[in-house]
Amino acid sequence: MEGIMMMNRDKYAVAVRKPNREIEVKVEDHRPLARHAKILQLPIIRGVFSFVDSLVTGMKCLMYSATFYEDEEEEQKRMEMSEEERQAALKKKEKDDSLMMYGSVIFSVVIAVAVFMLLPYFLAEQLERFQIPHVAITIAEAVVRVGIFVLYLWAISRMEDIQRVFMYHGAEHKCINCIEHGMELNVENVMKSSREHKRCGTSFLMYVIVISIIFFLFIQVDSPVLRVVYRILLVPVIAGVSYEIIRMAGRFDNKAVNLLSKPGLMLQHLTTREPEPDMVEVAIAAVEAVFDWKSYLKENFAEENAEEGNSAGGCCAGSENG
Repeated sequence: MEGIMMMNRDKYAVAVRKPNREIEVKVEDHRPLARHAKILQLPIIRGVFSFVDSLVTGMKCLMYSATFYEDEEEEQKRMEMSEEERQAALKKKEKDDSLMMYGSVIFSVVIAVAVFMLLPYFLAEQLERFQIPHVAITIAEAVVRVGIFVLYLWAISRMEDIQRVFMYHGAEHKCINCIEHGMELNVENVMKSSREHKRCGTSFLMYVIVISIIFFLFIQVDSPVLRVVYRILLVPVIAGVSYEIIRMAGRFDNKAVNLLSKPGLMLQHLTTREPEPDMVEVAIAAVEAVFDWKSYLKENFAEENAEEGNSAGGCCAGSENG
């Protein structure tokens, strides 16, 4: 809510625009599960744990940002408590928040599997009564799955609060693109940068949909029960494969990878919006809390910046002489 999370290796920062218009920045250590054991670092397996880790971290950041927008009545009650009562209430709230966070993650995964994996299957299975081949039914299931996913994104993008979330999402992408294209990180440069990015979570979700279509198209079983079971069991595998694809897309820049990334980039027009300058300021604060972008530019774009400096210097000199 009214904020952005930026992660860099073992640190992540949450920057929030508070009701008084100040920017609050919180930096936390990040210890992903996939780094604790070699087996969890294997391809596909690491993607499953990275996906779960992203859900937990994202929920934690969301709940932190929400604390700045508590009801006045709740804030007043807290002010009337003694110090001991406040500490006890704080511990209870942390425990409740932790339970809510993990409960929300589990609930979200269950709902996502039910809506985007099982519902399209049950809808497409209604075609069996017309003696349609299984391959055609699977293709129909794929069409329904994509339709439900796109319709869902379009529907939530119409909500006013979600539109602001998507504007901050756009600010996040613009900041990263600004740095990766060798520009100084300031509001002006960020605002003119692209809000599309190949490593976006939206692209990941799009890959999940596409990979699931491919898997279900080639893995066919006769039993309706087994079809449901293997759709559920393959969810972690699909997430793991999707993670490897988006990881590859972030590491390489060629025509094949760009073509593979295109559907996800197009879908980002639903999940990102052009941000306001004050939103960009929040994104910049989050980046600078965990990433030394100036050193990054010196290491990766030193020659380009030097050429631009020489070119600009020559232009100015010519103007002065004129």
